[in-house]
Amino acid sequence: MASNTTYEHDVIVVGAGGAGLRAAIAAQEAGADVAIVSKLHPVRSHTGAAEGGINAAIRDGDSWEDHAYDTMKGSDYLGDAPAIEALCRESPKETIQLEHWGMAFSREEDGTVSQRPFGGLSFPRTTYAGAETGHQLLHTMYEQVVKRGIEVYDEWHVMNLAVTDEEDPTERSCHGVVGYEIRSGEIAGFRARDGVILATGGMGQVFDHTTNAVANTGDGVAMAYRAGVPMEDMEFIQFHPTTLPSTGVLISEGVRGEGGILYNDEGERFMFEHGYANNDGELASRDVVARAELTEVNEGRGIEDEYVHLDMRHLGEDRILDRLENILHLAEDFEGVDGLDEPMPVKPGQHYAMGGIETNEYGRTCVDGLYAVGECACASVHGANRLGGNALPELIVFGKLAGRHAAGEEFDDPEIETGKRGDYEDADFESPVTLGTRAGDDAGPTADAAADGGEAVADPDAVLDVAVDREIDRVEELLATDGVNHAEIRSTVQETMTANVNVFREEEGLMEALSDLREARDRYADVGVSDPSRTFNTDLLHTLETQNILDIAEALTMGALARNEFRGAHWRKENQIRDDENWLKHTLISWNGGDPDLWYRPVILEGENKRYEPKVRSY
Repeated sequence: MASNTTYEHDVIVVGAGGAGLRAAIAAQEAGADVAIVSKLHPVRSHTGAAEGGINAAIRDGDSWEDHAYDTMKGSDYLGDAPAIEALCRESPKETIQLEHWGMAFSREEDGTVSQRPFGGLSFPRTTYAGAETGHQLLHTMYEQVVKRGIEVYDEWHVMNLAVTDEEDPTERSCHGVVGYEIRSGEIAGFRARDGVILATGGMGQVFDHTTNAVANTGDGVAMAYRAGVPMEDMEFIQFHPTTLPSTGVLISEGVRGEGGILYNDEGERFMFEHGYANNDGELASRDVVARAELTEVNEGRGIEDEYVHLDMRHLGEDRILDRLENILHLAEDFEGVDGLDEPMPVKPGQHYAMGGIETNEYGRTCVDGLYAVGECACASVHGANRLGGNALPELIVFGKLAGRHAAGEEFDDPEIETGKRGDYEDADFESPVTLGTRAGDDAGPTADAAADGGEAVADPDAVLDVAVDREIDRVEELLATDGVNHAEIRSTVQETMTANVNVFREEEGLMEALSDLREARDRYADVGVSDPSRTFNTDLLHTLETQNILDIAEALTMGALARNEFRGAHWRKENQIRDDENWLKHTLISWNGGDPDLWYRPVILEGENKRYEPKVRSY
């Protein structure tokens, strides 16, 4: 299992979805020797499931400033202006670059690129490729990676980061990662001379009804967290209003963008008739629509007490086949419904994490040499709620910036601070249970990236060697233990998160979730792997992933319990108003050696040329 091989490159990108591919291309363009390490082949990455589109102000009458205002409003004024403005300013250039690379965007009859309305937008600026935009984007950028000869280590599961062990995380540095080759069982080090970029995607497997792929277990977020990088705004989880009830498969917002209508069991167009969004109706922001649907179900107007109907029949067969054909196949394959003849059943499902690894507007974390981009990162662009069509531009814009920065390009000083320094506030937070791994003497097979307080290790090669040895020992311990199966623990986590940390949240349920997570952590201390094989050992991989799920679920629930207000996607029964006086700030959680520490930092509302004053958010 061990390997004497160390793979060495200037920049190591972990993850091969949209953000990772764009980061690798940018670093290579800046002259770096780049490699991508991914537990999936690039074109199997979850970016391929993105259906909606790319928001970009490329038409006359639109502007990046209007896009920035829509994004700040959609964030419920919890987004940081420098990051939002970077996204909106750079998105048109990156969208045009994709077109020049050959991405097959949908077009109008005159040949111009099509754009459609999307929820929360003041202008139809969502550029798309049918209902398969992410798929097209992924293949377009993978072609560029192949063309440029960028090394791809696919089906290598990254287990941990190689980080120095200074007491203050802001003084640490990252020198590489440790990977497990799924095919051979080899555990080896990947040395990064200049930087590691985490682009590991979402963490939907924390919940049991999600649009996310099985591989989306929050690996990068958890690894960075244990290395000393704070998690930011983890309580803000987007529940997409239109997922298929039986599977969680996503039905694109593009259906509503084209004119799809939501009906309850009484045939009412409830977004208007019950006053949830009197102006925009079905095209209100996603958090508004998701809450409206569940309210209809909870008040007895749901269909089979579970879902509502999404109807697109009135759009006509030609338009549906031209722009939404993939949706027909999904509805037929998973629900047995022909969208041309009958409405589709839909209900909210976990879709996206607005929070993640704390970074600045260039994707850099507080640990030197460590970057994060895409859904695993939090700059913060999306704040308390992401607008549909803003995820894909986030991948390409911040992927480019992080890739170039990691490769050594000079940038202006960042406006967004990282790490527990500068302007911050300690939280007065009480948990009903002991958090983290300090509940007992035996915390099980831990995976801290930084060393555990022994003699300091500073030499980059030695740091990587120590990290590799630690992971080899960890795997050997798991394989030798006849203990609890990871699936039992993961199921407990998913069930309590779905029951208690969903769209509607209350103090009692959040405290129950923390108690359930404490019990799950204690059980993980006795976890074992029943499959003794060294190759294609999915039992081992899922066991490693389950620890990541535990760490993320706990941080998410901590943030949700601490934030006693209603903002964006976070709703609290005890305080159903947005409280700008007390809560116009980011929630941050530091690992703190296994004793999680919660604290706050003010939101940055000062933009390049204006201040975004918080206003009532209505649609």
